[in-house]
Amino acid sequence: MKQTMKDFEIILVDDCSPDKCPEICNRLSQEYPKIRVIHHQKNKGLSEARNSGMEIARGKYIWFMDSDDYVENGLFERAYDSVKSNPAKVILFGLTEDYYTAQDQLHHSVQIKDKAYNYCNVDELRKKVIELEQKTLYGYAWNKFYDLNYLRSIQLKYEKITLIEDILFNVQYFMDIDTMNVLDYCGYHYNKRMDQSLTSKFVPEYYKLHHKRIEMIYHQYQYWNLCTDEIRGILAALYTRYIFSALQRNCDKRAKLNYKNRKDWVKRLYKDKLFNELIPYGKTDAKLLKVLLVILQKKQVTGALILGRCIFICKEKLPMIFSIAKQKR
Repeated sequence: MKQTMKDFEIILVDDCSPDKCPEICNRLSQEYPKIRVIHHQKNKGLSEARNSGMEIARGKYIWFMDSDDYVENGLFERAYDSVKSNPAKVILFGLTEDYYTAQDQLHHSVQIKDKAYNYCNVDELRKKVIELEQKTLYGYAWNKFYDLNYLRSIQLKYEKITLIEDILFNVQYFMDIDTMNVLDYCGYHYNKRMDQSLTSKFVPEYYKLHHKRIEMIYHQYQYWNLCTDEIRGILAALYTRYIFSALQRNCDKRAKLNYKNRKDWVKRLYKDKLFNELIPYGKTDAKLLKVLLVILQKKQVTGALILGRCIFICKEKLPMIFSIAKQKR
C-alpha cells in the first residue's frame, strides 16, 4: 500500500488457508478499498489461485507476487513510467536475492538485472529471451507485468504443474509478442535460506520437470526459426546445470536409488534425444560445470556418478558454503 504510484488494485486469493488468513483478508479489504478478496472453498494450488485473480482483475497490466517476498515502494511507478513511452506487452524487471541464515539474519544479497531497454522489434526481442534465461530473469512470474487484455485475447492461464508453472506460462506468453520493456531495477526482494541441506527440500520429479523446461525453450527457438548452434550451446550449458543438480539429488536417500539405479539413470540420460541434440554444442566458463560438461560430452558414466556423489556430500555437510559456491559455479 506504500507504493509511490496509487492507481492500482490488490487481489488477495485465500486458497482455503487453514489459519486466520480468511479473516485477515476480509479485514484488510474493509480497511483498504483497493483490496478485493477471493475465497476458494477448497485448496486449489498456486496456478488456480492466480487464474482466479486474473478472472476478476480490472487493470491494464497484471502482476503476481509470491507470498513470502516484498517489493520496494517505487516498483509500480517505474513500470508505469516505462509504458507511457512504450506500451509494451510485458514489463520485465530485476530482483534482489536476500540470503538468510538459520537465525533469520540477512547474510548477503545478490542483485540480478539486465540493462534498461525498450524492445519494439520482434527479432530483437526473441534474441534477448535466451540471455534473460541465462540470467534467471525469464522463468519467473513475479518479475513481470503482463498485458491483461493480451492475456485474455490468447486465453492463457496457468497450468497446474508444480515447480515450472511460471516458465510454462512465460514460454506461451512470449511466443508471439513483439514488445517488451526491461527495467534495470531490483526492487523485488526474493527471500532464500542458506542453511537448507538436501534434507529440507526434495522434489522427486526435479529432473523431469527441468528437462521439460529446457525442451520448451528449445522448441520455442525452433518455432521462431532462430535455433542456431550458439542457442543450442547456451541451452546445453543451462541443461548441464540441471543435470548437475539431478546427479547429486539422486544420492539422497529419499530418491530411493542404489548405485545400480543411479548408474542406469546416467545411461538413460546419455540416450535421451534432447541430451544428444544439445550437449555436444555445450560451452561454459564455470569451472565445475566445465568439468561436468566434459564428462557428459564423453558420456562417462562413472565420472558423472563420482561428481554427483561429491557434490551431494558437500551440500549436505556444508550447506552455507555450498550456497555461496553455487552462485559462482
